[in-house]
Amino acid sequence: MPEAVDRHRLAPMLASLSVRDLTVSNRFVMAPMTRERSPARIPGDDVGAYYRRRAEGGVGLIVTEGVAIDDPAAVDMPAVPAMHGEAALAGWRSVVDGVHASGGRIMPQLWHQGAMRDAANSPDPNIGPRRPSGILGPLGKVSLTDDHLARLNVETSPMTEEDIADVVAAYARSAAAAAAVGFDGIAIHGGHGYLLDNFLWAGTNRRTDRWGGDHVGRTRFVVAVIRAIRAAVGDGLPILLRFSQFKMQDYTATLADSPAKLEAILGPIADAGVDIFDGSQRYFDTPVFEGSPLNLGGWAKKLTGKLGMVVGGVGLDQGKRDHHIDSGSGASDNLDRLIDRFERGEFDLVGVGRSLLNDPDWLGKAIREEPFLAFDSDNLKRLT
Repeated sequence: MPEAVDRHRLAPMLASLSVRDLTVSNRFVMAPMTRERSPARIPGDDVGAYYRRRAEGGVGLIVTEGVAIDDPAAVDMPAVPAMHGEAALAGWRSVVDGVHASGGRIMPQLWHQGAMRDAANSPDPNIGPRRPSGILGPLGKVSLTDDHLARLNVETSPMTEEDIADVVAAYARSAAAAAAVGFDGIAIHGGHGYLLDNFLWAGTNRRTDRWGGDHVGRTRFVVAVIRAIRAAVGDGLPILLRFSQFKMQDYTATLADSPAKLEAILGPIADAGVDIFDGSQRYFDTPVFEGSPLNLGGWAKKLTGKLGMVVGGVGLDQGKRDHHIDSGSGASDNLDRLIDRFERGEFDLVGVGRSLLNDPDWLGKAIREEPFLAFDSDNLKRLT
């Protein structure tokens, strides 16, 4: 049984942090994890209990699973929750109230699958995916299962100007709905080969109009979405954007191959109103560019001056981190490496996924210097 990290070393990560009108009690964030537990896209009491348990476990901020924006092509799986419709919003209001009553703070992760939407898995199979250039993108040697990608790898019509305007407005409507429900900020999924990432990535954006072109031109859709969300929610709520190098189409893909290109991509997005950049990696301890140990969240912080968040493998055994749901038991050397980076000022927040999924009290155990729970595959698959 691994030993917990020294509580005194953990103390700096237990300091509060304020951004706009939000103050979190510590730097640990529950990372978004898809659950598919909301029939008819309506989060029920079980969803509320799931998030409330993590708030009771002491994490400073919860970012929910991906939530469908108010666009008919946003997501495929029918039990992914939505941020539109009276019943869904009433369900989210109950979730938010429960988290707040437990002392937590919570943001929804607004989601549009874009090129990755699988109509065959959708209650609306006649609605195809929205894609900037009508393509899924180049497929890598390390990606989703071949049969899934083969089904999705069919050309569709590129998004029109009307399509783009409709989706931007849909993001704004759902963000406004989230603010009205009482969420503490707005998180946006902009990575992993989904819609916002489809515009950013050269592999999926071959447009030659104002929504495409070079790596700066490809930021314009994301900038439009961020500006629309900021206008919809006002100045008080912080906006968090998840971005990544890897894609579901290709885990070896890159959004930017140099710090200069990454700065050119993130700069306009930061100026549009993003407060926190969530740099999603397979493992937080992996450097992004040669010549520097910085991870993706660290580079975002350095290049934009905004808050940086890291995620990927926190509490997991490094050798089993990819594609294994039961991939560790919260080894303390993993946390030691995390704390080393935090103490150097590399990032401000850390997303914890599977470790919190396995045990809602994972952070409490670290603080109390108690042994972590061994990973339980059955427990994880239930996503309790």
